[in-house]
Amino acid sequence: MNPPPCFTQKTRKEIQADAACVDLRVRCPYFYELGCKIVPLVNDKSIGIFLRYAFTSRYKEVLSKSHSSSTMTVPKFVPRLTKEETRVFESARESMAAFKKWRAGGVRLQKATILGRKRKTKLLDGPSTP
Repeated sequence: MNPPPCFTQKTRKEIQADAACVDLRVRCPYFYELGCKIVPLVNDKSIGIFLRYAFTSRYKEVLSKSHSSSTMTVPKFVPRLTKEETRVFESARESMAAFKKWRAGGVRLQKATILGRKRKTKLLDGPSTP
C-alpha cells in the first residue's frame, strides 16, 4: 500500500525546510493521527520518524506563539495547524491564562492560625537577685 498524498517526498522536504510555515491542515486535518494509523499498513517505515520530527519542530512554535499571543486575537498561523496542534495551542493558551490569573491574585502566603498564637510565659515566684 502506498502512503497518502500528504506524506509525499514534497511534503517532507517542505517540513524539513521550515516546518512552521507548512499548512498541514490543508493536506490533512488529522495529519498526525492518520500518520500513526498508516505506519503499520504502508511499506515506508520512515513515516514514524518523519511524524516525530514534524511534531517536535512545530510543537516548539505552537507553544511559543500560544504563550506570547493575546487571548483576544487569533494569530494568523492558527488556520495552518492540524486538529491535534490546535488542541495543543488552546491548552497552552488556557494554561497561560490560568497562570497569569494565579500570578495576579491576592496574598501568596498565608500564616497558619496556630503560628499566630503566643505561649504564655510563666511568672517566677519572686524577683531574682544575683
